[in-house]
Amino acid sequence: MLRNALARLRAAHRGRTAEQAGSGRVRLALPASMSATLGCDAVGVPARHGFRLMSHLPRTGCVFADADRWWWIVPAGSDLDLDWPEQVTYARDAAVPGGWPRLIHSPDALTPYTPPIPLFLMVCQVTGVAPSWDAPGTRSVVSAP
Repeated sequence: MLRNALARLRAAHRGRTAEQAGSGRVRLALPASMSATLGCDAVGVPARHGFRLMSHLPRTGCVFADADRWWWIVPAGSDLDLDWPEQVTYARDAAVPGGWPRLIHSPDALTPYTPPIPLFLMVCQVTGVAPSWDAPGTRSVVSAP
């Protein structure tokens, strides 16, 4: 699985044109066979953490990558009450900044999602940041009973 992802990433990087390498935002395009009924956001981490995250997550959805970042597709709203580490870029509607990420992993399931809580915990671990569920002094989106 990881060798296949690396081969796709290298091929995508070689095949990039100058026009594709420009700045701006790019919306990540999911495979047509995937059902994204919960909407899509993307969590981007530095590329140096990509293989480690992919190999340790219990389930990996669609993953896109370019030379700088790996992007995991998560359900829309996966940033609510989660304080993602500073090294992470959270992109609503899977509209990612710059580059031209290519799909390097597609799950066997019909949904494109990586579960956000395991991803959050693994990202915190690899970046050396203690998990924080919400910013101090803010009200939780979900009220306690």
